Amino acid sequence: MSATDYGRRGGLAPALTVALILLAVNTAVNLSGGYGYFRDEFYYIACSERLAWGYVDHPPLSILLLRLNRLLLGDSIAALRLLPALASSASVLLTGLFVRDLGGGRTAQLAACIAAAVAPVYLSVGSFYSMNAFEALFWTASAWLVVKVIDGGDPRLWTAWGILVGLGFQNKLGMLFMAAATVGGLLLSPQRALLAGRWFWIGSATAAVLALPNLAWQAANGWPTLEFMLNAQQWKNAPLSPGAFLSAQILFQHPLAVPLWTAGIAALLFADDLRRFRFIAVAFLMLLLLFMLQRGKPYYISPAYPALLAAGAVALERVAGRWKIRWPFPSYAALLAAGGLVTLPLGLPVLPPETYLRYSEALGMRPPAMERGHDTPLPQVFADRFGWEEMVAEVARVYESLAPAERPDAAIYAQNYGEAGAVDFFGPRHGLPRAISGHNSYWLWGPRGHSGRVIIIVGGRKDDHERVFSKVEVAAVHRHPYAMPFETDLPIFVCREIRIPFDEVWPRTKEYI
Repeated sequence: MSATDYGRRGGLAPALTVALILLAVNTAVNLSGGYGYFRDEFYYIACSERLAWGYVDHPPLSILLLRLNRLLLGDSIAALRLLPALASSASVLLTGLFVRDLGGGRTAQLAACIAAAVAPVYLSVGSFYSMNAFEALFWTASAWLVVKVIDGGDPRLWTAWGILVGLGFQNKLGMLFMAAATVGGLLLSPQRALLAGRWFWIGSATAAVLALPNLAWQAANGWPTLEFMLNAQQWKNAPLSPGAFLSAQILFQHPLAVPLWTAGIAALLFADDLRRFRFIAVAFLMLLLLFMLQRGKPYYISPAYPALLAAGAVALERVAGRWKIRWPFPSYAALLAAGGLVTLPLGLPVLPPETYLRYSEALGMRPPAMERGHDTPLPQVFADRFGWEEMVAEVARVYESLAPAERPDAAIYAQNYGEAGAVDFFGPRHGLPRAISGHNSYWLWGPRGHSGRVIIIVGGRKDDHERVFSKVEVAAVHRHPYAMPFETDLPIFVCREIRIPFDEVWPRTKEYI
């Protein structure tokens, strides 16, 4: 029996088992609350109440899915994070499918799926609602369809590929880079002839049509996402050396998984039985170079790893088979599972904060800072879950201190979408008006008709506010020991007697970053 026959007869039982275990773990964490809502979740909830074909910093698909999810299940943390948990498990299952169709057996499938399940970066992005939770699914599925075509599948699969690329683009613009890298990888491989077929061009046209609504929205709104990306590269993303970027890959994918994905790259480039799928490795290397050069965050390339894990598992399984030594590979799969349990608290909020700090220090594994000037005891993915409800309660106390005649026209201005989104989410229980902000899509949504006569401003500097208002007082200060640095010791101002008409001030508040 060949390796391919064995893998396909074996079915997807190992992948399904790992996927279900991961779903159970994520569900348990989500039911526990997992440190609380994440900053971006407030923003995405606000976006889901204003459905559009685009937003300053992301396309619309994940927001539409969130709107439907909220209508069906509500706004609890467990409900909000169900789709990310399902997407994470689906990515694991797809990794197993990838292994099977590359000719791998059950052991290869088990090893690759465990590696995909325990990678801290996948655990992390699957632990809160964002478009990142769905990205690995789109990238891996699109690469898998190309593998099917190369392996003799119906050329009409290119249409399905185009649908995935188009929907993936509407989820996150990184899909454009993945599609371009796939085409580049095929051009540099013997399979370049596939690109000359009419079904590839039909698939590409399908992707373009699906992407068109967001592109039209971008053009109508002055290409805000391009402005956002350029500002983030220049002012927000922490510059990392190539060495630091590569070191982050080892941590994000799990140190014990390094043999799998490096073997996958080598086998796809050089092994006779996998070389026809060389485009996967070439596309990965293109993306790696691109993200390093454009100062992308290290996790941007993470969705490309499941295909490498699958190829590496198949290659190592075949080496073990040729050498007729079967025990090392099952032992390696068990080691990956044990190592994943050890590093689980690095990706999921399962330990109390103080315990986490001691634990991560003992492991000596701390993710690199990915944004400038954000030094915090907890990594950002955890720190951004603390302090929001307390901040809104502090704002509410300031709002209630206003004279009754001032409250109907009083605005609450926040420095960023996390603060504004938290006010919008928790504020109704305190009787607060909706927040306004100049940050990203909040700026596009405007000042909500406020005159600017009385504004509660969350954060910022008093001297800056005094340039616009004659009277500025610090009414409260919000503090939380685990929040991000710019979200603690946070002054809350009451500003009165605006010097300039508010409709002239508003354009100056724009901040796409």
